[in-house]
Amino acid sequence: MTTAATELAAGDPAQEEASTGRRRRGGGGGLGSYLVIRFLLIFPTVLILVTTVFFLMRSTGDPITAALGGRLTGAELAERVREAGYDRPLLVQYLDYLGDVATGDFGTTLSDRRPVTEVLTTFGVATLELAFYALLVAFVVGIPLGRLAAYSRDRWPDAVLRVFAILCYATPVFFAGLVLKLVFASGLSWLPVAGRASTGAEIQLQFLDNPTGSYLIDSIRTGDGEVVLDVLEHAVLPAIALGLLTAGVFLRLVRTNVIGTFGSGYVEAARSRGVGERRLLRKHAYRPALIPIITVIGLQVALLMGGAVLTETTFEWKGLGFQLAEYLQARDFVAVQGIVALLAVIVAVTNFVVDVIAALIDPRVRY
Repeated sequence: MTTAATELAAGDPAQEEASTGRRRRGGGGGLGSYLVIRFLLIFPTVLILVTTVFFLMRSTGDPITAALGGRLTGAELAERVREAGYDRPLLVQYLDYLGDVATGDFGTTLSDRRPVTEVLTTFGVATLELAFYALLVAFVVGIPLGRLAAYSRDRWPDAVLRVFAILCYATPVFFAGLVLKLVFASGLSWLPVAGRASTGAEIQLQFLDNPTGSYLIDSIRTGDGEVVLDVLEHAVLPAIALGLLTAGVFLRLVRTNVIGTFGSGYVEAARSRGVGERRLLRKHAYRPALIPIITVIGLQVALLMGGAVLTETTFEWKGLGFQLAEYLQARDFVAVQGIVALLAVIVAVTNFVVDVIAALIDPRVRY
């Protein structure tokens, strides 16, 4: 055995201190490396999605012919294709498109001749606002019911809630939206049928200086309580229809993790000291079970972005999902590419933020 190994085996203080220092530096480096890697993963994720959409759109031909074919003469169509550069090799078009996207230029829509960037900024806030409402519904519904299901394990409330969670996740968003409209809007007349606000409220919001695009924020800025209430009433049904989709996931996840935490060693130790079951649930099993919720929020945001297309179409919520459906119907592939690219960025950045939060809360994640 070497001298250094002998000293380390014997518990040499200098060696132990050096080893401790290396472990501490490694821990800090672990977090830093983890964050850098997660941040860098944003770029290939977005690149893969943008590339996939680009080539899928081109699989049916060039965007000009797809959007305007049959409405222009052959000579006019050929001229438009040449002007747009769609007669060049596909690889050249792809590289040019990536260069434009890198500089923030997503092109111009073919159906209404608007810069795609303008479409994204105009309707993007509406989609983010709807996703926020839906995520709020998912938290308010899914987490408490998951806790109740875990506390009532293998009893009738647990069985009912598990069926409810499955129905929430399995029910198509558009079908849930139609049922909600039929019951609460058409049948009971409690809530508006569609739109983000009534005509009168929208007029007030449009006359604000520097509107944010978020009806909730802008309605608060008006200082008119009736406008705020009107905006919130219009958001209830779309938020529930989209939020229940994620609430089912949260319910099952909280239930599973709370039950798992109930069987851990420190909970058993607390139970042996005479701590009641309700206190065990509230103080010892519930909070640790919420950590996995944070790690899946990023995936649920992707689910919400996909569900927003159907939800916005069902409730005529003028956001990116609504516009995406309109542009798909018009075969405006330039606009579709831009919207999908933005949604990809939103999902990738959200996953990065969630990864950072999870790593800060639970150091095991970063390793």
